[in-house]
Amino acid sequence: MIVSIIIVLIVGLIVVAVWVSAMQQHKEKQEIERRQELTKHKKIIEETESILMNSSNLPMSKAIIAVMQKRIFDSLKLMSELSPTSKEINNRLREATERGANPQAGDTSATDKVVLPDNEKQIISLIQGIKKLRNVLRAEHSKGRVDTQIFLSEDKRLEKIQLKINIDSQVKRGNAARSANMLGSARQYFEKALITLNSLSYTDDYINAKRTELEGFLTKITTDLKATNATDAKKKSEQEQDDLDVLFAPKKKW
Repeated sequence: MIVSIIIVLIVGLIVVAVWVSAMQQHKEKQEIERRQELTKHKKIIEETESILMNSSNLPMSKAIIAVMQKRIFDSLKLMSELSPTSKEINNRLREATERGANPQAGDTSATDKVVLPDNEKQIISLIQGIKKLRNVLRAEHSKGRVDTQIFLSEDKRLEKIQLKINIDSQVKRGNAARSANMLGSARQYFEKALITLNSLSYTDDYINAKRTELEGFLTKITTDLKATNATDAKKKSEQEQDDLDVLFAPKKKW
């Protein structure tokens, strides 16, 4: 009888130990998942804030700013649910709520005008910012958080800005090369820009004007190259003639 009781107690202790271990593992798994979710939403917030900080260089409409602010708010709300005792998260959530009630004044006209930076790194950074913004808008639209009409309009506008930066930077490089009398390099820049424009399935005033401008540059370069080649050929011919004259000239007697 006593042996049976001891066996039952041992089995009971084993069952309790297994249950406690399972509960502990479950809690640890939940904690890992909670931290992973917090990290994910923290990255979303940092990415979105980075985009908003770039708004001084890139014209953003009120619609885009509202989408970005709502994205931050949604992530902060989920983080607050995951860490309800975090004062920092709750304070930021309160600030995000106030911003949502009083949205920033974006570019109401939503123009596609953008100042081309002088520094190449700044140009690359600007293009990367536009690509990132378009990816975020696409992701938010796929989640049903952005109206389709707003998404199509804003994505098209950003696409045109990206095109202008690309073309204008190529033209800038081409003009710099031409000023340095590097006509071959200048032609490559202009041709690359023209190929990009000709590959588009649509047209507008900017595209037509740039295409005409680039064709004019290329015509001028072709003319200059022909003139340069003719001058070089003439100099080479004169040099060869001088060499022949020296070779066949009467030898002087000393």
